[in-house]
Amino acid sequence: MTAPQATLSHVDDTQQPRMVDVGAKPATHRTAQAQARVTFPAEVAQALHAAGYVTPKGAVLTVAHIAGVMGAKATSQLIPLCHPLSIDRCDIAIRMEHNDALIDCTVSCRGSTGVEMEALTGASIAALTIYDMCKALSHDIVIGEIRLVKKTGGKHDIGAAARESA
Repeated sequence: MTAPQATLSHVDDTQQPRMVDVGAKPATHRTAQAQARVTFPAEVAQALHAAGYVTPKGAVLTVAHIAGVMGAKATSQLIPLCHPLSIDRCDIAIRMEHNDALIDCTVSCRGSTGVEMEALTGASIAALTIYDMCKALSHDIVIGEIRLVKKTGGKHDIGAAARESA
C-alpha cells in the first residue's frame, strides 16, 4: 500500500516550479525558531574556550551572531521561491554545551507567509560562519542537525508538544 501523495505548494499542475500566491492570505503575527548544532573536536573546543572564542579571524560567536541575522534577512535572495519578508525581529543566541555550539535563531514578522525559512537560514549561516572562523584549528568540525523547533501563526502552530503527539 502506498502513502497518500502530498500536495506540494511550490509546484503547479504541470509540475513546474512556482512562487505560492499569498496575496489573499490574512497578515498575522508569525514566528519561527530554528536550531543548528556545531560539534568541535574536544581539543578545539578547549582551545576556543581558553581563547575566549577569539581566533585570528575575530570574535567567533559575535561574528556568527551578525552573520545569522544577515542570513535571515537575505533568505529570499538565497532560496529561489521564498517571498521577501519585512522581518520585525531576528534574535540569534549561541551557547556552548560541552564540545557543541548550539545556535538558536528566532524570527518574527507580521505577514501572510511564515518565517520558517528565515529562521532555518539564520541558524545555518551562523553555523557556517563558526565553521569558517574555526577551520584553521581543524577541518573535523561538524555542522550537525539543523531543525525547525517551533513556529506560530498561519494555519498550523508547530512545536515540541505537537511533534511529540504526532
